[in-house]
Amino acid sequence: MKVEWPTVALTVVTYGLWIAAGALLWPAHPVLALVLMTLTTALHSSLVHENLHGHPTRKRWLNEALVAINPGLIYPYRRYRETHLRHHHDARLTDPFEDPESYYKAAWSYRQMPGWLRGLLQVNNTLVGRMVLGPVLGGAGFLAGEVRGIWQGAPGIRLAWLLNLLGCLPVIAALVWWGIPVWLYLVTVVWGSLALISIRTFAEHRWHETPEGRTIIVERSPLSLLFLNNNLHIVHHKLPGAPWYRLPRLYHEQRLEWLAINQGYVYPNYRALFRAHALHRKEPVEHPVLYRERLP
Repeated sequence: MKVEWPTVALTVVTYGLWIAAGALLWPAHPVLALVLMTLTTALHSSLVHENLHGHPTRKRWLNEALVAINPGLIYPYRRYRETHLRHHHDARLTDPFEDPESYYKAAWSYRQMPGWLRGLLQVNNTLVGRMVLGPVLGGAGFLAGEVRGIWQGAPGIRLAWLLNLLGCLPVIAALVWWGIPVWLYLVTVVWGSLALISIRTFAEHRWHETPEGRTIIVERSPLSLLFLNNNLHIVHHKLPGAPWYRLPRLYHEQRLEWLAINQGYVYPNYRALFRAHALHRKEPVEHPVLYRERLP
């Protein structure tokens, strides 16, 4: 069986550092421990994304098992896998109803929202707003949808949540053993890790007439390892079977071709993205083209 050992090794290191932060750092350096746990929880999220795309082995159950212990607590692996693979239908990217990861809203739906919610969504379309509000708005929306799915008996949801509960129990047990308050972990590590990941997801996609022009390239960043090179996002969308550690070479070998493919949707680094959109909205909340009016 083919195994991508760099991913396996990084998984071991990620869990090892998370454990070291709680067991060794927390008693003497609690702030440093929480920072390291935040970073490793964000990295675990990136590993989950890698695994659901068929890495580091060709055995789906084994890939799931490798990241089954969930320091992020909220998002069940199987639910993320199901929605994220639907997101990879590039022809549907940014569609408010067909793309599960779209931040756009149908114009008619947005206009019907209360003013306070429209205001929050406007702030959420700035980078600072996405980091601060995004984990709460995204988590609340996701959980509300999951409750509806469970109530309606949608297939697979109950099992996904049961498996996630089993994956969260060792995390909760470790926190209690180390004396880390669960509430503190939620408001620092869980929220903080989602805020870090939102730097990547904030600008991953935009509306463009061509599907290829909807997916970003951020050419270089110190955050690349944390994001497992998904800053080169067009390469991942076109070659989801390529492991994370090969994406930079695949990009640089055909850089000009990739820039042409994605219609110049490129930032040199995340610093440039912060300068442009930290406090200024990058996209309208209403989708620029689709669903301007509600169909009868």
